[in-house]
Amino acid sequence: MDESCVIPVIKSPAEYQAYRISPHDTNRLAIVFDPTIANFSLTLCVEIFDIGGKTPPNRHQLAIEMFFVLKGEGIAICDGKEVRIQAGDSLLVPPTGIHEIRNIGAERLYALCIMIPNEDFAELIRSGTPVELDAEDMAVLRRSPVPQLTYHDR
Repeated sequence: MDESCVIPVIKSPAEYQAYRISPHDTNRLAIVFDPTIANFSLTLCVEIFDIGGKTPPNRHQLAIEMFFVLKGEGIAICDGKEVRIQAGDSLLVPPTGIHEIRNIGAERLYALCIMIPNEDFAELIRSGTPVELDAEDMAVLRRSPVPQLTYHDR
């Protein structure tokens, strides 16, 4: 019997490199996985929006972009339709949809962002200015799981 083992790639937030695509952007993208790491045409990053931060309106020809809000609240706009988003919400943007996300909360907005296929997204991010993740970012990314109740806690 032919057995093979796929060894997973594991990264911690301390290994994420964050970038601002343009120097005056009010959002940062911390790359978790991209085609060079995953050997597959996808990009996974954590997008961090400053208070009042937003993405410029943008679209992708082939890629589907997905967001999962980790913390904060915002507004997602796609082809002129607006919807409020908050922690726990998911957003799926189809190819060619002109979209943007705005942070409308009193704190930073954090979202997982996945793009498949990559469509040069990782390369665009890496062409920007490297920036550091600060203590607030690391606290959100390293959030510990909810403690499980034991028999004695009931």
